[in-house]
Amino acid sequence: MAKSDQINTPPIGDLIRSLLKKNSLSMRNLATLCGIDSATISRILNGKQQPKLTHLKLFSEHLDISMDQLIKAAGFEGYGGKRERNAGIHDSLDEIMEILRESRLFDPEATTARIKQELVKYEQYAQTDEGHNLICNEFHLKVGQVGVGPFIEHLKTMHIRYCGEDTPDREKLLLGSALLYFILSADIIPDYLFPIGYLDDAIAVQLVLNRLNEEEFTA
Repeated sequence: MAKSDQINTPPIGDLIRSLLKKNSLSMRNLATLCGIDSATISRILNGKQQPKLTHLKLFSEHLDISMDQLIKAAGFEGYGGKRERNAGIHDSLDEIMEILRESRLFDPEATTARIKQELVKYEQYAQTDEGHNLICNEFHLKVGQVGVGPFIEHLKTMHIRYCGEDTPDREKLLLGSALLYFILSADIIPDYLFPIGYLDDAIAVQLVLNRLNEEEFTA
């Protein structure tokens, strides 16, 4: 019986228990710190309930462990071990969707729908002086914070096009929606979920590029 229980104990359960011991905490202490019902934590540790990202984020904060380790221990398939592959996924919306499906962290269709809603909002914002000034003044600062990558190169090209005097107004609005999404960090997929934390920005870029192609613009 004990051997069977040991085999069925999920890695997340073993990991959390070891961290509780290391930090001299009980399960009840952890529940109080995280604001999570102790019965919920018990089910997670015993493999009877899949932890949510919000649970893992709280465990990370109070047990001094990275989200990356917790997510892997929680058994989210497709997360981790794909960093080399992920380096080039931002050029294809289909490949981004595949990564989301494999990760099991987010529903691709629901995530895309939320990003589309945000883009509509930012398209309207791009029509205001405030939105325009943000795009002109804050873009390079945000790029400096994020670093480099294929979708960043797309954004740089989009920014140059946005600032062009000959760019049609309709095209500017579409470009502006993607640029504002990036600058304002809507974070539908939280950045702390490395290496997929910027996938929502990549999805936003691809959605706008698709619309530009459909409307016969080029960016």
